[in-house]
Amino acid sequence: MKLEGIFVPHVTPFKRNGEINQEALRACVQFWVKSGLHGLVTCGSNGEAPYLSREERKKVIETVIDETSGKVPVIAGTGTMSTWETINFTKDAKDLGVDAALIVTPFYFKLSHKEVCEHYKAILEAVELPIILYSVPKFTGFHLDTAIISQLASEYENVIGVKDSGGSIGRITEITRLVGDKISVLAGTADLTLPTLVLRGKGAVISVANVIPKMCSILYEAFKRGNYEEASKLQQRITCINETLMRHGQLSAIKSALNLLGLPGGYPRKPALPLREEEENEIKSLLKLS
Repeated sequence: MKLEGIFVPHVTPFKRNGEINQEALRACVQFWVKSGLHGLVTCGSNGEAPYLSREERKKVIETVIDETSGKVPVIAGTGTMSTWETINFTKDAKDLGVDAALIVTPFYFKLSHKEVCEHYKAILEAVELPIILYSVPKFTGFHLDTAIISQLASEYENVIGVKDSGGSIGRITEITRLVGDKISVLAGTADLTLPTLVLRGKGAVISVANVIPKMCSILYEAFKRGNYEEASKLQQRITCINETLMRHGQLSAIKSALNLLGLPGGYPRKPALPLREEEENEIKSLLKLS
């Protein structure tokens, strides 16, 4: 697959009682697809994947694949805390017809460099599916070592990309230097979308694209046309919107914003809680300005 552009790591709409709202998910998928995004990332961090059972993950992936109807690539988040379970989840995703899998570093237990490397090797050798490495230290507690990224990109043809959500321009610079000519380097934080493209990265997987997908896709197209002034202005607006959403709690704020836009973002799954009224009012004011 061509791993380039802006991908949305989309939310999973839940009903008030915590059940997956499939009709709401379908409506949101249509919104994201029509907004010019280059692909969907299902069951990632924003999809509240750690709160989903294996059967629920399959249900969400199946719904998204059916609704996209091949219009854009669908990437499934299949990473878990254990190698064995991650392999099973990745096989499920492949059987359902995803285009690639996004695999987060194992979390909870602190692992050695060798253990993390062997974890990815076991998955890459067990499942014939394009794999995107995923480093998100704010959730896992550590960065995926750049040496591991370089090694896996060199040894395995099915490693097609890396999403780095560390928020460090220095790391993005080093990753593109090491593997930018082998795999797609994708920003995982909204503020580094344009800088990553300038550094020869291929795009971004950013949560703010749930809410302002068209603005994000226009930034990418402006950069590709060489209109750097327009891209820079859009980057500034996107960063401003993203900062407000992150300040109010990523998952709940994104769903609140979608609801305010007239889309069925639904509720977060407990223990996450919906925004308070005063928080929601700030999101409402932000959306009027955007």
